[in-house]
Amino acid sequence: MINYELIHPTLLEALAQSGHGTQILIADGNYPHNTGGPTGAVRVPLNLRPGLLSVDQILEVLVTAIPIEAAAVMSPPDGNDPPAVRGYRELLGPSVPVTSYPRFDFYDAARSPSVAVIVASGDIRQYANLLLTIGVKTSAG
Repeated sequence: MINYELIHPTLLEALAQSGHGTQILIADGNYPHNTGGPTGAVRVPLNLRPGLLSVDQILEVLVTAIPIEAAAVMSPPDGNDPPAVRGYRELLGPSVPVTSYPRFDFYDAARSPSVAVIVASGDIRQYANLLLTIGVKTSAG
């Protein structure tokens, strides 16, 4: 047994094969995760049922497993941050910039060849998608 918070084998393998600049999409339950990303991206289905698992629950584990350099969210037509973003900012901390993209610009970003991992969540909040960019590990420990 791994003595580590992240134990999902497929997600561990995909992250181990990723490096600086690689992107991870945590898709909400409404996102077209099979068609809304590059065909070569590893898909990790964690959408057990509506509401489980949430993007926040997945992010809680990922912040312990990888350095995160930047994040992006999908903004609604009014341009305001969706309610989910406050929780993401808290989990990511003040040193991780969070960019907001209008819906179709977010889709374009999520289809980038830099997106290597797509995690399907059961999050039913609208505009709860989160696109993470892996940063640089600064120490061996």
